Amino acid sequence: MSAYLLAAFLFSILGYAIWKTVTHNSGDVWLVPDGTLPKEKRKFLMEEVSFYNSLTPQEKQRFEYKCLEFLQNVKITGVQTEVEQLDKILIAASAIIPIFAFPNWKYLNLKEVLLYPNSFNENFEIAGTDRHILGMVGTGYMADKMILSKQALRGGFASDDDMRNTAIHEFIHLLDKADGEVDGLPKVFKEKIYVLPWFDLIDKKIEYINTRHSEINPYGGTSRIEFFAVLGEYFFEMPELLKRKHPELYKHLVNIFDQDMAARKPLMKKVKIGRNDLCYCGSGEKFKRCCG
Repeated sequence: MSAYLLAAFLFSILGYAIWKTVTHNSGDVWLVPDGTLPKEKRKFLMEEVSFYNSLTPQEKQRFEYKCLEFLQNVKITGVQTEVEQLDKILIAASAIIPIFAFPNWKYLNLKEVLLYPNSFNENFEIAGTDRHILGMVGTGYMADKMILSKQALRGGFASDDDMRNTAIHEFIHLLDKADGEVDGLPKVFKEKIYVLPWFDLIDKKIEYINTRHSEINPYGGTSRIEFFAVLGEYFFEMPELLKRKHPELYKHLVNIFDQDMAARKPLMKKVKIGRNDLCYCGSGEKFKRCCG
């Protein structure tokens, strides 16, 4: 091999190595699952995530795939608590529910979820006073991280009628952040014809929350950013009530998430797998004679 060809070869190898490093560090590398979601995780979805049970068989496969994809690309780390399989699937489900209508969506702005045992303060401490934070999307040196309370994560899926799901709330913040700015204006609404009506409506609702009694979580009245995330929790937890009491807001959220949750809500339920029920793995056998 001539010196010229050798140099060219070495430069190509170096260039590839640099490209891999840059793309990996910038979050552009996204692993593609080469398998299916383990069947025991499917059982968690059936028993804990009512949204999943409202899907068609084809949609369930897509939801499972997106959960698996998320878990292969985002690290979940416990901080003074154990990360159990249930926690992983609930975090993944929280990530997928808001973006389920967007099959190509990738959380390139998130590399790790830190799971704390319970609430924490602004210094990320889980002991002492002023521990009022249940979830947070990181900024600065924590920009590619999310912090969630394990207690709040599980509590968010324990009830489907309380308008609250901390994990979904935080992933909606990431959805808002995808255009590079967290401002309560999702990327899909960047067209000028939507911006002013959306902000006008938000500001009116925030004023209403802060001056009168409202069923909307008062935390939504602190800013446009929090209002959007709080409203997202409401939309995915109690869409029929939201549609009845705030039809204009509901219409905007249907456009943002590309999902009509009020139409889906009657189908949402949790499925407990008993010994004599059909097994969750799809074998057609009773659970006690299959995976049970």
